[in-house]
Amino acid sequence: MTKKTRTQVCIIGGGPSGLLLSQLLHTRGIESIVLERTTRDYVLSRIRAGVLEQGFLSLMEEAGVGQRMREQGLPHNGVSISYGDEKFRIDFDKHAGNPVMVYGQTEVTRDLYDAREQVGGALEFNVENVTIVDAQMDRPRVTYLVKGEHQEIQCDFVAGCDGFHGVSRKTIPDNIRKEYEKVYPFGWLGILSETPPVDHELIYANSERGFALCSMRNENLSRYYIQCSTLDKVENWSDTDFWDELKKRIPRETAQKLITGSSIEKSIAPLRSFITEPMRWGNLFLCGDAAHIVPPTGAKGLNTAASDVYYLYNGLRQFYENNDSEGINRYAQNAMARVWKVQRFSWWFSSLMHRFPDQSEFDHKMQIAELEFLHSNEAAQKAMAQNYVGLPY
Repeated sequence: MTKKTRTQVCIIGGGPSGLLLSQLLHTRGIESIVLERTTRDYVLSRIRAGVLEQGFLSLMEEAGVGQRMREQGLPHNGVSISYGDEKFRIDFDKHAGNPVMVYGQTEVTRDLYDAREQVGGALEFNVENVTIVDAQMDRPRVTYLVKGEHQEIQCDFVAGCDGFHGVSRKTIPDNIRKEYEKVYPFGWLGILSETPPVDHELIYANSERGFALCSMRNENLSRYYIQCSTLDKVENWSDTDFWDELKKRIPRETAQKLITGSSIEKSIAPLRSFITEPMRWGNLFLCGDAAHIVPPTGAKGLNTAASDVYYLYNGLRQFYENNDSEGINRYAQNAMARVWKVQRFSWWFSSLMHRFPDQSEFDHKMQIAELEFLHSNEAAQKAMAQNYVGLPY
């Protein structure tokens, strides 16, 4: 026996993009059901980036979940870049007119879960064997299992917010789907420590030994990264080894201020650029990592997912409130145009700051020349600032 449920929008994926879309739709009286293959605790245990663009902040406010973010988030009005012992600052206020907000993705997700639960939002956890049926028809269906019981959701639209390994992207036939990918020949070894940040703003470092990043989650929780081999393993790095290597990659005066401590989380993240086209197939819409992945340089992953949510939410709102399909018909075009611009920025910033295995002396000199140009040229700083704080939707 299959239990059948009806809703307007079925959202596959209970991460921040799926939850944000669901909460935004709720504010306009549009029904949705969110399906998540794991548990709430598992989703909240994932350590992710925490630099939020202005567009993301506005969406959180519109969704009615911005209060804790405003109270606990850290506005950042600039970012520092170093090469060797040289260090300079990109001023966001001066060049872009807006700051970014440091507020961890885990906290964003917690706020959204709390908001959905407070209003009785439909959330299904531990779902298995999710299948999208009749995506090209007027009434698509999503079938799945929960505790061995067959379930079916009948809906108007399906939002695939289920990440790179989810079912949504793979539902689009191979002969229609086109994928673009660049895999970088290194990863990021990152640690989380209950120590005060070394600086009140982020520091991106290009050094002879490889890239490093000094970041934070709050005033007593720091996040640090160093470039490492794709073949490296976490167990090869003690905390002491990590701190010693980090100090060698950041400016001397910064290293002298660094407060070290035991790590409470340590992991290695690969770097890749990935885009799938199209982002819409029939009444199936891809959002976030289901459609694209960017390198973490510049913290664009969650923010780009939010821009997808913006375009899809407004398209669905236009459809249900005005019986106008223009927004959903233009979703893929609008979202993809911004995605490629963000990919360009992430590719440029990653290429500028990392050491590549096959990098020649000429390549290295070009990196330094580019860094020195950025250091001295206000037009270049303005372009970077505008991309970093977030391109307009």
